[in-house]
Amino acid sequence: MERPGRKGFKRSVAIFWRQATIIATVALAAWLTIQTPKALAENEGHPLISAYKGSVLIGREVKEFDEQLLVVSKVQADNSVKTEKLAGKVTKVEYQDPGDRSSLERMRNYELSLKKAGFEVVFKCANEECGPEIQLDTIGYYPPQRYMTARLKRSEGDVWAGIYIPEGPRMKIWVVEEQPMETDMVSISADQLKDSLVKDGHMAVYGILFDTGKAEIKPTSAAAIKEIAAFLSNNPAEQIYVVGHTDNVGQRKANMELSTRRAAAVVTQLTTAHKIDAARLESAGVGPLAPIASNETSKGRALNRRVEIVKK
Repeated sequence: MERPGRKGFKRSVAIFWRQATIIATVALAAWLTIQTPKALAENEGHPLISAYKGSVLIGREVKEFDEQLLVVSKVQADNSVKTEKLAGKVTKVEYQDPGDRSSLERMRNYELSLKKAGFEVVFKCANEECGPEIQLDTIGYYPPQRYMTARLKRSEGDVWAGIYIPEGPRMKIWVVEEQPMETDMVSISADQLKDSLVKDGHMAVYGILFDTGKAEIKPTSAAAIKEIAAFLSNNPAEQIYVVGHTDNVGQRKANMELSTRRAAAVVTQLTTAHKIDAARLESAGVGPLAPIASNETSKGRALNRRVEIVKK
């Protein structure tokens, strides 16, 4: 039998080492895939919510300012459901929890962890008690096998958590740290308001803030309302409309009603806290019908959620 030549031998050795390198690279990648998420699960999910012991981090996404829905009621037979539409820093975390632990045990552990951190459970449900299946914006398929919404009240902005446990060991957590969008349009002065009413006939005011879906004015709005009152006091002949605006998320009827109640709340604040004659003020709400930016982006929706002062 003829022995292989030198060139054939070198070619065989090169092929062997190339194959060995490929196998070693694949093995290393597989090892890193297993090991790295375990470390991340312990340290890089979210600082306020501990990962379940033995869980593996599948994914993490952080948006400095965005909107997120969290469920706060059972889904009704007509597929309606109450949600909190939250805005702020949104962190979405996905875990692979241990497969030998039930969804009940895992949910109770997450609930205890949240309560230790100061959270209050707003809503939770399991299986059929959650209601029929629907699709929800920013959540997707709902309900899972178990679900919970919790809230941590803080002076610098509330923190909300949604715990989503479907069938199987995978689960999701949404954490929303409520905060206003960074913008240079929050400030307002009586002189600015006067100039805008003379020039444009109206002015958008972004310093009047409300909780999502509510018409109660936040205490941080006091400075902006004080400047509106100062303008009215300095210009006793002026009469204004106070007009509420929303983005287009949710049902139009609900947004129309919400914007009307918010405008009325501003008028009430001006008449009671600042003694402005009610005859000089008129409130109205137009909901999403007069946007000034696209509702396709979070920034645009934030611009559309506003109170406007309009010259009569």
